[in-house]
Amino acid sequence: MTTTTSPGGLRDFYEDPAVPVASGTPRSLRQARMLAAALGTGTARTVVDIGCGDGTAAATAAPLLSGHRIIGVDWSQDALTRARTRLPYAVRGELTGGGLPLRSESADAVLFSEVVEHLVDPDAALDEIRRVLRPGGHLMLSTPNLAAWYNRALLLAGVQPVFSEVSLRAIHGRPGREVVGHLRLYTARALRAFVAAAGFEVVRLAGAPFHGVPRALRPLDRLACARPPLASILLLHARRS
Repeated sequence: MTTTTSPGGLRDFYEDPAVPVASGTPRSLRQARMLAAALGTGTARTVVDIGCGDGTAAATAAPLLSGHRIIGVDWSQDALTRARTRLPYAVRGELTGGGLPLRSESADAVLFSEVVEHLVDPDAALDEIRRVLRPGGHLMLSTPNLAAWYNRALLLAGVQPVFSEVSLRAIHGRPGREVVGHLRLYTARALRAFVAAAGFEVVRLAGAPFHGVPRALRPLDRLACARPPLASILLLHARRS
């Protein structure tokens, strides 16, 4: 199946309103529960959702983060317009170039959900996240799993894995209908090593289901979450050292 999207550079691609900017609710809830447990109760904390998209993920997490301040950041003006209908604070910024519009060591936690796989320079992105996090601050990162249970089977059959893309204009050689701009994919082992090398202490790695899995296979996808290296989505909790 071939699906087309607007041609152009990466910035134009992500400014296209047709490009999906929201991810699944099950992933958002699992990640929010991990963050709520890490922050605890009492003192209000500042949580920055980097790559907030249309604000759906942060809005889903908000009831579990009551009392904490959530700030959404995205580079897409179209996404921010939608995010401001769901979040009290949403500002434009990016991880490269001028950096995030935040002071050093000003954030207690960063949500980094389904973003790292879209980046040309993920190393610089983690450096910038480390800059804005206070010492001991929490990083909650989620990303698709290259080694998800079904991708292992697809590779054995010679089929392009789900989540991977060879073009920004169309789907070629893999299941799925939407072009979403994935540039990099991680296995559980690679993600742990990558985050640790950037100066973070990995606390926990968990799995989450993928909303795009066919309905008949969703029970199996949920079961795979018990083994994060096989799960559709990797949820990583790390702390700034």
